[in-house]
Amino acid sequence: MYRRNAWEKYREEDLRKVMDFNEGYKRFLSSAKTERECVKEAVRLAEEKGFVNLQGVFKSGRPLKAGDKLYGINRHKNVVLFVLGEKPLEEGMRILGAHIDSPRLDLKPNPLYEEGGLVLADTHYYGGIKKYQWTALPLAIHGVVVRRDGSKAEIRIGEEDGEPVVGISDLLYHFSEEQLKKSGETVVEGENLDVTFGHMPLKDTEKEAVKSNILKLLKETYDIEEEDFFSAELEIVPAGAAKDYGLDRSMVMAYGQDDRVGAYTSLAAVLDLEHSRHTACCVLFDKEEIGDVGATGAHSLYLENLVAELIWYMGNTSPLAARQAMARSKMFSCDVSAAFDPLYPEVYEKKNTAILGHGMVLSKYTGSGGKIYSNDANPEYIASLRRIFESAGVNYQTAEQGKVDTGMFQTIAYIMSSYNLDVIDAGVAVMNMHAPWEVVSKADVYETYFGCKTFLEKM
Repeated sequence: MYRRNAWEKYREEDLRKVMDFNEGYKRFLSSAKTERECVKEAVRLAEEKGFVNLQGVFKSGRPLKAGDKLYGINRHKNVVLFVLGEKPLEEGMRILGAHIDSPRLDLKPNPLYEEGGLVLADTHYYGGIKKYQWTALPLAIHGVVVRRDGSKAEIRIGEEDGEPVVGISDLLYHFSEEQLKKSGETVVEGENLDVTFGHMPLKDTEKEAVKSNILKLLKETYDIEEEDFFSAELEIVPAGAAKDYGLDRSMVMAYGQDDRVGAYTSLAAVLDLEHSRHTACCVLFDKEEIGDVGATGAHSLYLENLVAELIWYMGNTSPLAARQAMARSKMFSCDVSAAFDPLYPEVYEKKNTAILGHGMVLSKYTGSGGKIYSNDANPEYIASLRRIFESAGVNYQTAEQGKVDTGMFQTIAYIMSSYNLDVIDAGVAVMNMHAPWEVVSKADVYETYFGCKTFLEKM
C-alpha cells in the first residue's frame, strides 16, 4: 500500500465510508475555526462517546479501569483524551498529537479607530501568512471577550446566512502601478491588514460618530465596552463553510486544515477506539504556528503533569512513573505535509514529495536545510509502522517538505522526542497551505484516520 493511489482500491462500500467520514470532517472544520471552538467541539464529540472529565473523576475518588474514557482541558485551548489500556500507564502510551491553531489575524488590544468615514480595527497577523491573500475576502469574527467582572461574551459573526461579514480593502488596480512593483512580502504591509467594521454614523454625535455607532451596536448586542477589547481574544478568519472541491467532489477546500485535519483524524481515531493494550492518548495543542510556546503549546508541561496526576491517582506514587510512561510511549505527530502542485514543480523533489490521493504521509524528518529543528525518526520505529500498515491495508507514502534548502517546516515532533519516546510526523498532504482556503484529498483524510486507528490498535 506504499505510494499507491488510494482511490483505486475503493469498492462502492469503501467509497461511501470515505465520503461519509469527510462529511463529519467538513462539519468539524465549519464549526471549529479557533482553538477554543476546536476544544469545545472535541469535548462535545467525546462526551457523546462516553468520555468524562478527569477532574470530576479525581474529585469523586472512583476507581479507574481499562477501557475508561477520560479527557482534560487546559485554558480552553488545549485538550487531552485518554482511553485507558490493559497495560499499566507506566509501560507507555500510544499518543496522537496535533495542533489546533491556524494562521489568522488577531485584533490588537486597542483596535478601533475612525478614518475617512470608516471604522477599522487594527490586527496583528498570527503565524506565517502571505499578507496579500487576506484582502478583498469575506472575513468572520470569532472569539471571546472577557469583561472586567469575569463574565464572557462569545463572539461569532459572519458565518450564518443573513449575518454581516467584515473584510480588508485592497488598492484598486487602476492606482496600483507602484504597488505592483513591490515584492510579494511587502505588496501589502502588516500594519495595513486593518479590518473594516462599518461606516454609518451615530446621529447627533459630533466626534467619531461612526466609531460611536459601532460601540453602541457592540454594547447592545454583546454588552461589551471599548475597554473590554484589552481582555479579549478575537480572531479574524475566512467566512464560510468547508466545501467539496473538484467536479468529482474528491477534495475538501476549507480554512484551517493545517492542522485541524490532523486534529480531527486523531480525535476520530481515539473516539472510535473501544479498547487497546496500551493507553491511547490524543493531545491537541495550541501555538504551533508561533513556535509551540505558552501554557497551551507543546513546550508546556500540561500533558506531562496530567499523566503524572493520573498515574498517582491510580496508585503509583513513584516520582519516576510519569517519566517512564512518557519515555516508553510511541507517538504520531499528526501534522500536514506539502502536497505536490503541478503549477510549481520547481520547489519539489518529486520522488520524495507527497501526492494527493496517495494516502497518509510519513515524514522521517522535517526542519530546514541540514534538518535543523528536526526529529529524524528512528528506522526501527518506521519499519514497525510499515509492518502494521501493510498488514492492515493502510495507504501511506513518504515525503520531504520540498527540495533541500527550499524552505522550512517545523512540527511538535522534535519537542515530544525530548521525552525519549519514538515519534514520527504522520498526516495529510495539503495544497495552498497557510492560504485562507486550503485543499486536501478526501482519500488522504480517511487513510490518515485509518492509519491513526491502526496505530492505536496494533502498535
